[in-house]
Amino acid sequence: MTGDSLTATLAGIVGPANVLAGAADLAPWLTDWRGRYRGAARCVVRPASTAEVAAVVRACAAAGAPIVPQGGNTSLCGAATPDDTGSAVVVSLGRLNRIVAVDASNDTISVEAGCTLAAVQEAARAADRLFPLALAAQGSCQIGGNLSTNAGGVQVLRYGNTRELTLGLEVVLANGEIWDGRRGLRKDNTGYDLKQLFIGAEGTLGIITGAVLKLFPLPRTQTTCWLNALSPAAAVDLLNSAKSAFDAQLTAFELISEASLALVLKHIPNTSRPTAPASWYILAEFSDAAPAAVEQWLAGRLEAGVVADAAIAHSGMQAKKLWALRENISEAQKIEGISIKHDIAVPVSRIPEFLAQADAALERAFPGIRVVAFGHVGDGNLHYNLFRPDAQENTAFIASQPAVNRIVHDVVHALNGSISAEHGIGQLKREELLRYKSPVEMALMRSLKQALDPRGLMNPGKIL
Repeated sequence: MTGDSLTATLAGIVGPANVLAGAADLAPWLTDWRGRYRGAARCVVRPASTAEVAAVVRACAAAGAPIVPQGGNTSLCGAATPDDTGSAVVVSLGRLNRIVAVDASNDTISVEAGCTLAAVQEAARAADRLFPLALAAQGSCQIGGNLSTNAGGVQVLRYGNTRELTLGLEVVLANGEIWDGRRGLRKDNTGYDLKQLFIGAEGTLGIITGAVLKLFPLPRTQTTCWLNALSPAAAVDLLNSAKSAFDAQLTAFELISEASLALVLKHIPNTSRPTAPASWYILAEFSDAAPAAVEQWLAGRLEAGVVADAAIAHSGMQAKKLWALRENISEAQKIEGISIKHDIAVPVSRIPEFLAQADAALERAFPGIRVVAFGHVGDGNLHYNLFRPDAQENTAFIASQPAVNRIVHDVVHALNGSISAEHGIGQLKREELLRYKSPVEMALMRSLKQALDPRGLMNPGKIL
């Protein structure tokens, strides 16, 4: 089947208006959010139902055309960007955007993959429930992409990542068959847990088209505070103190460096310091905890000298302003310029070791390097990003990425950590995966890929 005949076939499935082939029409789907990767495609297809997705996949399989699923195109590792051959069909899931059902008694919500995360949160809230996945990109990222990357976010500490929030999936397989596993069951021991194969697979095993997700009671009170931490080690101690005092009422605990905050203050309008300058800060959130109890705990930490300064939000607007300082770090980095990014995880207890070792090794190799470190200290996930030294041309620094990655990832590996915590592998870390995964692990993953996508048409060039 020629490219033109395939395009015509796809137009017959989804309607001509939903097949984009002109250069200007294709452009928004061919570049990743960071501007790091740019590819080509024979067309973009916008199906409106699972049946249409299945028909599109069957047509592409018949033509031998690679398929690149794409949601909100917010990937930070090039997972949703096609390669530069122009042979791929980009399947955009944005029209599959229905909230199918909310079962408040079962604490579940059934959604299509193209729903934005914000839309799912709002539908849950309308039913007096909480869907706790929370990301800076929640207004544009889509549930299918969240599932395909096993997204984490700021509330993993209490609720777990996307894998823990998912009860069932609907998936279009590489041959165009539909697996309907949308069951809202918390107990189901009928064989292999198939949904786990597709969560975190980045569309390389099939296209997620729907999901049944967990809901939780909507918190009646939330207390948000900003703390000046003396060091990363002190931040870990504060985390353990807060967990001991509040247990599951501690729902977020974010570590933010002064370098991260400084970029937000520099580039994001209407932002200001909540406290006096320090090297490290904590943004903590307590849900359904008595505000007086949080204030008492914080007062004790201030009196003991383990917190240098603090601010408590006394309104929803104040809390929103504190969270904006955290959520806008990625946008501020983008404005500042291209950086070398890492999304790593180590045991929480070893976060101070990682920061000390990686900082020192990079400074030796690249004197004057700027480290922008922040992340979810509650679950050991740090975003460890690097800008050029002021005296070095940025292009030269970016060309040093392999050497930079080796330093950072070797430290992570030595601490029994992971080179990808919540952003996935995509194109960015394919080669790194080979270095740090054991031959047995790689063989198992290749076996799964061969079994489910023997022709290698599903999102080629990603992960494996």
